[in-house]
Amino acid sequence: MKLEHYINGITVAEQRGEANPDIVSITFDSRKAGKGVMFVAMRGTKTDGHNYIDAAVRAGSPVIVCERAPEGNFPNTVFIRVNDTAETLGHLANIHYGNPAQQLQLVGVTGTNGKTTIATLLYRLAMEMGYKAGLCSTIANYIDGMMFETANTTPDALTLNSLIRQMVDAGCTYCFMEVSSHAVVQQRIGGLKFKGGIFTNLTHDHLDYHGTFDAYLKAKKMFFDNLGKDAFALVNVDDRNGRVMMQNTAAAQYTYSLREMADYRTKIIESIAEGMQLSIKGNEFWTPLIGAFNASNLTAVYGAAELLGWNTDEILVNLSKQTSVDGRFETIRAANGVTAIVDYAHTPDALKNVIEAINAIRKPGNRLLIVIGAGGDRDPLKRPAMAREAVEGGDLVILTADNPRSEDPEAIIDQMLTGISEANRYRVLCIANRREAIRAACLSAQSGDMVLIAGKGHETYQEVKGERKYFDDREVVRHHFSMVNELKNYTQA
Repeated sequence: MKLEHYINGITVAEQRGEANPDIVSITFDSRKAGKGVMFVAMRGTKTDGHNYIDAAVRAGSPVIVCERAPEGNFPNTVFIRVNDTAETLGHLANIHYGNPAQQLQLVGVTGTNGKTTIATLLYRLAMEMGYKAGLCSTIANYIDGMMFETANTTPDALTLNSLIRQMVDAGCTYCFMEVSSHAVVQQRIGGLKFKGGIFTNLTHDHLDYHGTFDAYLKAKKMFFDNLGKDAFALVNVDDRNGRVMMQNTAAAQYTYSLREMADYRTKIIESIAEGMQLSIKGNEFWTPLIGAFNASNLTAVYGAAELLGWNTDEILVNLSKQTSVDGRFETIRAANGVTAIVDYAHTPDALKNVIEAINAIRKPGNRLLIVIGAGGDRDPLKRPAMAREAVEGGDLVILTADNPRSEDPEAIIDQMLTGISEANRYRVLCIANRREAIRAACLSAQSGDMVLIAGKGHETYQEVKGERKYFDDREVVRHHFSMVNELKNYTQA
């Protein structure tokens, strides 16, 4: 495609050079620059792509898109100066891949908690109702049933548009996407046309990146501010920030709630260990999922499905079949009557919700044992709050490593301990080795007890000192429980 086709779709502050070269691909990584490759100089959190413009020119890139062009004479290079290269990259990617988001119905899900569950359940629901669909999520990306690994909750603009292009080519008519606050601020979704946006909630998280809660809120709100008038905005008004999201949106506005009057109001009729009986807009159905947070997630899924025009009866039938998403309230049971629950909860609010769901179903006399850590190189302010939620809701708490990254796990645990009063310290153990912490919890549990292992959920790695080592909470639990089962079978033989 000729350069002129890209220029027509972006706002150019200045162009140096009159050539109209063919563009084969686009990159913001100077190591991938070369003949036919347009290089976009991006200002990142750690490096500035403008420092690599010379390298891209030497590699043969015919076009450089930048916010400030270098001085000097570059006769074989066209420089396109724009006000914001991050925003421009999204539009360039959109043009390069043929505006793929306009060829299907794209629904974004944003908020602190629940994004993965809602996006995944919408994808599953679409597939089971006979629609071809795609999914962009924290766990994995899917194109009509085929799984692709993912590195970020929301990929960069080039990867994202390429992925949606593949979905369109595969015949998908829907795409469901988790939209992180980082992705909004960094313009990774720039140029995409959304059919709908869903807001789940806003709690303490990512302040290491955004700096303040207000900046975090504004990042989420920006997503709704940019929705078009032919889109829908579906927000959770049980969260006080739900209505804030709709203040400046042009989209059609809808609400959902478990507690207030809303367009989609849900009541929990019955809740037991095996599931819940729910009523959404007067329509009752049974779900094997448990917990008020899951009732809220299911309400968002139901509401979005209706707003997409799907048949209500089919929605209810297929919604009742949905099971938990990987690493989200995933249960593993041992032969001795102990139940382990692996969950991704890594914020104080998410942890509180999961603990409340467990305490609502566990029987009197049975204990809740909690294994919890906090990620390194991330918001340290939530560490004491997470420990406090664990102690207030559990009987025994084991503080351990999560993904310590470059930090000392013991130092993270010490910070978590500051959230626990001296009166409750006797119910807390500190075991930095996560494998040993999980093992200790499972060994301490007796028949009927429940063990919550929180923080990592679906993750199959542990990041320590810049190295990712294979680690899966679920695998550790299953290994221990298999030994328990073998021992029980041996003693009964």
